[in-house]
Amino acid sequence: MTLSIALLAFVTLQRLGELVLARRNTRRLLAEGAYETGQEHYPAIILLHACWLIGLWCLAWDREVSLPWLAIYAALQLLRGWTLWSLGRRWTTRIIILPGGSRVTAGPYRLIRHPNYVIVAAEIAVLPLTFHLPVYALVFSILNAIILRIRIGAENAALAAAGPTP
Repeated sequence: MTLSIALLAFVTLQRLGELVLARRNTRRLLAEGAYETGQEHYPAIILLHACWLIGLWCLAWDREVSLPWLAIYAALQLLRGWTLWSLGRRWTTRIIILPGGSRVTAGPYRLIRHPNYVIVAAEIAVLPLTFHLPVYALVFSILNAIILRIRIGAENAALAAAGPTP
């Protein structure tokens, strides 16, 4: 197995595992009285990420891997893990509001408001650069920025409507 296939397999399995975790956390939060908001843009997020990964499989499965970009991508995975760990059972791919729940201010959330989105935006650019695909990185970065503008706006509005943290 080549390094490019191993890396793409890792990212694919990681994303699928995260979807399973997110679904479990979403079901649990909803059972605890939480509610979802921002559902109308969620399919666009899924479509963007699916197209990004499928496109990488089509274009990069046999490409040389840039080790410096791979190191940056590995560092992003550590930051991703820190973010997910900090949110714990509240991490999900959807906007889920738990009434009366306190906002997470641990880990990277004490430094910036939306660290997960920063990391995802970086991953969307860095992984294609790892495969020497700068135009691909640029196109998907622009598309992701458009969706993130909508997503962050919806999340901020939902958090504001939920009121101050206890």
